[in-house]
Amino acid sequence: MSAPGDPFLRRQLLGLAASVFPGLPVGIAPVDGVSLKPEEEAALSGAVPARRAEFSAGRAAARTALGRDVALPMGPDRAPVWPPGVRGSITHAGGWALAVTGPGLVGIDLELDQDLPEEVRETVLLPGERGADGRTARLIFSAKECAYKAQYPVTKQLFGFETFAVELGEGVFRAVWQRDVGPFRAGQALEGRFAIGAGFILTGIG
Repeated sequence: MSAPGDPFLRRQLLGLAASVFPGLPVGIAPVDGVSLKPEEEAALSGAVPARRAEFSAGRAAARTALGRDVALPMGPDRAPVWPPGVRGSITHAGGWALAVTGPGLVGIDLELDQDLPEEVRETVLLPGERGADGRTARLIFSAKECAYKAQYPVTKQLFGFETFAVELGEGVFRAVWQRDVGPFRAGQALEGRFAIGAGFILTGIG
C-alpha cells in the first residue's frame, strides 16, 4: 500500500484527472491533516479526526483548483460555498482528495477500483444496469455520484440513484434523467468522462 502523499501516486491521479477534465483546473491533496481557514472550522464542531482530515484535504484541493487562497465555508445545505461565478466539486477516496472548478456544471467522484458490494446493487442500479459485473457496477455508481454533484447547485434537490440511468462508452458516460428535476427533463443527459488506473476509478463532468 502506498504511503500517504506518495508522489508517484499523486502524479498518476493527476494524469487520470487530466484525461477526465481537459482544460479545467484540478487540485489534489493527501488526507493527512491539512490546516483549515477559521471560517471553515465551524463546519467541523465535534467531527471525528478522520472526517476532519478528509474535509481539510478537500478544501486544500479546492483552493489549488481555484488558484486562490480563499476560505470555502459550508453552507446551510452542507455544500461548499464557492466564490461568485465559480462552481466546484470535491471528492475523496483512498487517502486522497481531488477538486475541480469551472464556470458551468462540474462534478467529480473518486472511488477505489473495487467491485460494488452485492448488498447495495439493488439500491444503486436500475433493473437494466444489474447485469453489470462488479467493477462496471462501481463505475456506474461513481457516474451517478458525479452527476448528482454536478446538478445539485442548479436544482438544490436530493434524490436517489434511480433518478439517473448510466450509459457507458469508451472513456465516456451519459447520466440520463429518468424524471423531471428542476430545469432538467426526463431523457436529457449529463455527459462526462471516466478513467481507471492506479487502483482508482475517476468520473467527471465539466
